[in-house]
Amino acid sequence: MVTLMVARRVSAGRVAAVVDRNVGALRSGASYWLVLVSGFFEPLLYLLSIGVGVGALVGDMDGVKYAVFVAPAMLAASAMSGALAETTFNFFFKMRYAKTFEAILATPVRPIEVALGELTWAMIRSSFYTAAFLLVMVAMGLSEPLWALAAFPATMLVAVAFGAAGMAASTFLRGWQDFDLISAAQFSLFLFSGTFSPVGDYPEVLQAVVVVTPLYHAVELVRSLALGVPGWGSLGHAGYLVVLASVGLWVASRRVQRVLCS
Repeated sequence: MVTLMVARRVSAGRVAAVVDRNVGALRSGASYWLVLVSGFFEPLLYLLSIGVGVGALVGDMDGVKYAVFVAPAMLAASAMSGALAETTFNFFFKMRYAKTFEAILATPVRPIEVALGELTWAMIRSSFYTAAFLLVMVAMGLSEPLWALAAFPATMLVAVAFGAAGMAASTFLRGWQDFDLISAAQFSLFLFSGTFSPVGDYPEVLQAVVVVTPLYHAVELVRSLALGVPGWGSLGHAGYLVVLASVGLWVASRRVQRVLCS
């Protein structure tokens, strides 16, 4: 019932207007293009330096070449980073300093539509990274073309989940110093989510922590599809990300309304 009520209140046109505003900002800012393009190279450099360079020393991992093992994790991390960059730093600036959302909410656009528009834009931004990264993976022989194509929707789910979570977290930040906490959390997830070695190699205590973190589920979902070995567990990982996206979006829309409309 609550979902139906929210659906009735949401206008696709107003959500699209929020997205269009971001597209307009992209067209008018050359520096924004540089930031957008630069976000693709970090995971690519990790792949080349660790997946290929270190991989020559490590050999096989979980029955595949190390670069094949690492590449899907870099892909998931790229989707996460692209979405978080848009829904943390940019979202916080527009909400707290540029007063962009105050101006938007002066129109018929509702807080949930602001959140959906920003989340859609974050997913679009992330898709540039992941699509380009998948092309690199296929060109390097790290994934079959059809399985790379199957992994692309999974990266979009990863972007939506982390985008919603990042947007919700941004509404609680007090200032720019608090972004150190987000950066630390993001880097910790990057290191300890089965990115560079199987989670089964971790100590048992650390395993118990890792398996409840979002990037672990993102990595496992994307890896299973990119390697062509999906299973029932993939549905569980996808379900986790769907729940994260739903909760994050709900919290973000409520917080935007509370911060800007009260």
